[in-house]
Amino acid sequence: MSDVVDLTRQLIARPSITPDDAGCQAFVAERLARAGFACEHLRFGEVDNLWATHGGSDAPTLVLLGHTDVVPPGPSEAWASDPFDPVIRDGVLYGRGAADMKGSVAAFVIALERFVAAHPAHAGRVALLLTSDEEGDAIDGVRRVAEVFRARGERIDWCMTGEPSSTAVLGDLLRVGRRGTLSATLTVRGIQGHVAYPEKARNPIHQALPALAALTARRWDDGFETFPPTSLQVSNIHAGTGANNVIPGELQVLFNLRFNPLWTAARLEAECEAVLRAHELDYEVRWHRGGEPFHTPEGPLREAARAVLGAHAGAPPEESTGGGTSDARFIAPLGAQCIEIGPVNASIHKVDEHVRVADLQALPGLYLALVERLLVR
Repeated sequence: MSDVVDLTRQLIARPSITPDDAGCQAFVAERLARAGFACEHLRFGEVDNLWATHGGSDAPTLVLLGHTDVVPPGPSEAWASDPFDPVIRDGVLYGRGAADMKGSVAAFVIALERFVAAHPAHAGRVALLLTSDEEGDAIDGVRRVAEVFRARGERIDWCMTGEPSSTAVLGDLLRVGRRGTLSATLTVRGIQGHVAYPEKARNPIHQALPALAALTARRWDDGFETFPPTSLQVSNIHAGTGANNVIPGELQVLFNLRFNPLWTAARLEAECEAVLRAHELDYEVRWHRGGEPFHTPEGPLREAARAVLGAHAGAPPEESTGGGTSDARFIAPLGAQCIEIGPVNASIHKVDEHVRVADLQALPGLYLALVERLLVR
């Protein structure tokens, strides 16, 4: 069995359901310390974070970014085998976290061990940043670590995240950015009453519908480079007592905006609230800024990734900004250029999550080749 497969299986066997790290980071840190890395453990609340570095403080700094936490597996009887007992069947490794993203974490570790062994006096600094709060609230993980880095002046030039990004075959897609995400909880206040006497009540549903129609019908922009147009989606509406003869006194609406770099969260909040005020609603809105968008322009990082993935897959990768969010959204504001490269994502968060063994065995070589292109002069 190869080193990366063995390490992945050892990580999967630790049931690190978010935010519990279950000892994964200590295990990784012990290996990297033996390879000459300086390891710093940053624990906030129930969340573990590991910052492991090798090399001087001179530029550039390249960070490999990942997470050790996984989503709950659901009923174990729904799986063909125990989700935390990794098994290989027909050339495929099964287990919770195999693709998202303990396989990539293991590949990072193997690649870094090989890199510093071959290039002990490499240029710049190479680092591994792991959290146990990517699948959860993402409050005390990389978001919090980025605040620490900002306060102490940590410089990060390039960041490579190991999120499962490939679609059909390993290396067919390169993420070069992500949209921002902004969520709202809107409460519209009315006056409860009997449906037979609407003049004695104020229906918050009727009042809110024109404003919601304006927000959902708006074309916010036409997209930005490889980013799709900004989108506002209503995800939940709730009002009423359950009776058909009562005008509700309050309406609650949940909606989310996924936005490109033409916007900031602050500007979108202001635009939405202007619409709500224009419709003279009695409202309150609570905003949650999940992360600003980021985009990596053409440069050494994209060039290196394109060359390495193209050589492996036999064709240039699709360069995309699609998908949801990743922890790179907290690193990009530090001034880093960020990309995402990882295994096929078809099974992530599903029953019988898996990764092809051949892909897993190829990952350390891909990551190593990228690190060498960037830090070997």
